[in-house]
Amino acid sequence: MEKVITQTEELLKVLGHDEGAYGISYTDTKPAGAFSPKKGVPISRELEEKRELDFKGVFSNFSCFYKNIWLARIKHQTATISKDEYGCMGGAYFAGYLNPYLRINPMYVSTGIPGIQPRGERYMPSPERAEAFMKEVEPPVAPKKFLVFKPLDQYNAEDMPEFIIFFARGEVIYGLCSLAWYTTGDFDLVRMPFGAGCTNLVTWPLYYKNRGEEKVVLGGADLSCRKYAKTDEMSFVVTLSLYKKMLEAMPESALYSESWETVRKKLERSKVA
Repeated sequence: MEKVITQTEELLKVLGHDEGAYGISYTDTKPAGAFSPKKGVPISRELEEKRELDFKGVFSNFSCFYKNIWLARIKHQTATISKDEYGCMGGAYFAGYLNPYLRINPMYVSTGIPGIQPRGERYMPSPERAEAFMKEVEPPVAPKKFLVFKPLDQYNAEDMPEFIIFFARGEVIYGLCSLAWYTTGDFDLVRMPFGAGCTNLVTWPLYYKNRGEEKVVLGGADLSCRKYAKTDEMSFVVTLSLYKKMLEAMPESALYSESWETVRKKLERSKVA
């Protein structure tokens, strides 16, 4: 990991980006001082169907995983989500700690839950389309107790991230995309599918990885997570294996060209503004 961390420092310099990269991984040990939701009430499809699920308790302890990630970014620390400390029923599902999803999830994302959430988020036009999305992206059961988000420079050879994440405005994201395209030659490499903020950080990347596809996943379009992101900011996620290839390809890429230098000057003017 030392080489990856050193090469990442060079990449950040070339990009003109002042926030480091992050990693996401699963572990059985909760990092000390991690930002995480409070312990929630038991949650499952079985309890829901028996009408024994305490929905008031679920919503009273609501805590978006993207919010905890935002706090971790500010403090250069870690954030976690788990089966017991889930904060959000959607986040629990997308991280692999709630399977199957609750019946009310598709209603919550679309037209609303009668008597609980009358209007809904209106991110999908119907519960049926929301359910089709959740079935398609269905995450594997979490392999360990905690899903951990933390700065890349806090990983080591014994603790490797599964995915590498950047948060940045468009120009830097385009620079990363350019490097990824150059590395792979795959003109269909970059995907930006529908999903919650956390879906595009972990669930969609896992979806492609488990299908044997090396893809870049962009995110941040979820309106609910925008309050925990900088203006115009998006997320960029790749597997560790693809990221290592990108770092090796970097010196010969367009990031060392006049074209990128023009973009860099634009970035610097934007920072001043």
